[in-house]
Amino acid sequence: MKTFYLLILMCLMITSTSRAQNRVYVNEYLNIGVGAKGLGMAGAQSAVSNDVTAAYYNVAGLTQIQSELELGLMHAEYFSGNAKYDYAGVAVPTRNKKSVFALSFTRFATDNIPYTLDIVEPDGNIDYSKLKSISAGDYSFLLSFAQKVKLFKNPEFKTSYGLNAKVIYRNIGSMANAWGVGVDAGIQTRYKQWMFGIMAKDITTTYTNWAFNLTEHEKEVFGATGNKIPVHSYEIMYPRFNVGLAKNLIQPGKKIQVLLALDGDLTTDGRRGTPVKIGNVSLDPHMGFEASYKNTIYLRGGVGNFQKVKDDTDTTNTNSYTIFQPSVGVGLRLKSILLDYAYTSLQTQSNPLLTHVISLRLDMNFAKKQTPENLDIEE
Repeated sequence: MKTFYLLILMCLMITSTSRAQNRVYVNEYLNIGVGAKGLGMAGAQSAVSNDVTAAYYNVAGLTQIQSELELGLMHAEYFSGNAKYDYAGVAVPTRNKKSVFALSFTRFATDNIPYTLDIVEPDGNIDYSKLKSISAGDYSFLLSFAQKVKLFKNPEFKTSYGLNAKVIYRNIGSMANAWGVGVDAGIQTRYKQWMFGIMAKDITTTYTNWAFNLTEHEKEVFGATGNKIPVHSYEIMYPRFNVGLAKNLIQPGKKIQVLLALDGDLTTDGRRGTPVKIGNVSLDPHMGFEASYKNTIYLRGGVGNFQKVKDDTDTTNTNSYTIFQPSVGVGLRLKSILLDYAYTSLQTQSNPLLTHVISLRLDMNFAKKQTPENLDIEE
């Protein structure tokens, strides 16, 4: 655990440096979230994530998985179906349930984009037979490990930590692609009905390097139309911290359970339009709730993505107000199958881009005859 705290300290030192020329919102698709459960709660998952999707919200939460293998799938469409967002994940705990390994994948892409560079003939006529389609896609791959650890003498404190090795791939047809590698770290602690979590993303700072593969014909057209011919570029992802606090409002064992969660996202890549910002650090709060009945039926809701915007009706350009992004969701468990649905948006309530998100989780247990050879005895 000393290594974890040293990494956090290193991140804080990195964020104190000047980066006036660097972009904010780099690779923001990685922060949309995965799974209709988390999206239905506006992403307030740092303290409460406890399934295969925890690899994205807080990797330490993978240790809460009780099955022998858990699968997760999600599909969503944005911008009237033009952009597809897909996720798949698998988590496998060790036999004693103290450690978990997981592999996750996401794709956010727009397919069938018309590529019109070749359809105009030298005489000005249009030859639609030369019309092609390309895809622009953003991908991520996570290899995760999480483990339970004893930090406190009091046995009611249950703590775990986890690490992600992250690979980023982005491409625009055959013209350009980019690769990046990063590391995430997370920790969760539970005490009675209270939960606390922190997820530190890109703790070593992640560089995404772009390479361009234009053909000679494409370069010729770019030059003739006054466009720059790119050669090489890179983007920098600075550390981002997701801190969460949550509480179960009703004692365990009751048929009805209610969970409240409050998260705050601390970004360090520059000033954003969030309610709180100090220097290069911006704070974006989001909160969610989940009510359940017999751990079978779930109702969820949340608000997040708070933004301070100028009042267009103010001629002095001094007044501003706060807008936010709402979300709702439901879930249904049928034995080992959990089906979740969320109705959410990439935008705020003032200009929503609402979408339906459907995800599926499958808990798999492989029955064995319990013998002394396959029982795990803890001392």
